Amino acid sequence: MREIVHLQAGQCGNQIGAKFWEVISDEHGIDPTGTYHGDSDLQLDRISVYYNEATGGKYVPRAILVDLEPGTMDSVRSGPFGQIFRPDNFVFGKLIIHQMFFPLSLLFPSCGATASFYMLSRYESTLTAIKWSLLLDARRS
Repeated sequence: MREIVHLQAGQCGNQIGAKFWEVISDEHGIDPTGTYHGDSDLQLDRISVYYNEATGGKYVPRAILVDLEPGTMDSVRSGPFGQIFRPDNFVFGKLIIHQMFFPLSLLFPSCGATASFYMLSRYESTLTAIKWSLLLDARRS
């Protein structure tokens, strides 16, 4: 199975990402606590593409949420699916590049074959482009 590591950055990326996780969780029958309440085995067929299965049968998004300011993270946490994410995967502050390596180091070993990164951020953001290129360069080495 191929897994996708989901990275969302900035206010725009995190707002879109929060909605993305609401929709995909609903499609897979996952409630806001990460518990499966679906009605079809097909919902679980490819769930490992985006989710890790945690203890107690809970499903946790394979996602890292990033911003320079904590306000965006607070907004996501207080949203409908805010509690489904690993608390360690909320990264904010000026040293975000270095802080992102810890959650990434936890996500990659859980992947058998990482197919891709799925990144959500504002298109025009030069800072975001620089962050992602530094991150991917560091991941390759």
